[in-house]
Amino acid sequence: MDIQFIASIAVIAPDPPKSRELYVDALGLPLKAGEGSDYFHSERIDGSKHFGVWPLSEAAEACFGTSEWPADRPIPQMSVEFEVPDADAVQSAAEELREREFTLLHDRREEPWGQTVARLQSEEGLIVGISFAPSLHEG
Repeated sequence: MDIQFIASIAVIAPDPPKSRELYVDALGLPLKAGEGSDYFHSERIDGSKHFGVWPLSEAAEACFGTSEWPADRPIPQMSVEFEVPDADAVQSAAEELREREFTLLHDRREEPWGQTVARLQSEEGLIVGISFAPSLHEG
């Protein structure tokens, strides 16, 4: 597996407006909502490719196709994504993780915004993604 950098860090927020009171209002981070979403994020914070406040309902939708997080899984507090060189490497990494007996939340898939990602939930409860986001490789 060829991890190139940490692509994304996101707080998983059960109450997004309350979380934004800290990250946007108090800390002054330049987070903006995605179109049609309550996901506030930025690619303009030094030292980070992407930081976001990800609503738990949207994390559940991304991982399970439903707005409710499954009751039999720990509720995540954070998401971290590790970037690989290309979309094919996402599938190779997913297969390697499965061979090491990690259970994926979902296999490689392309998100509507163009990112290819496979996700698992770590022992600590974090959502861990192996991803390729073309926008992070431009320029």
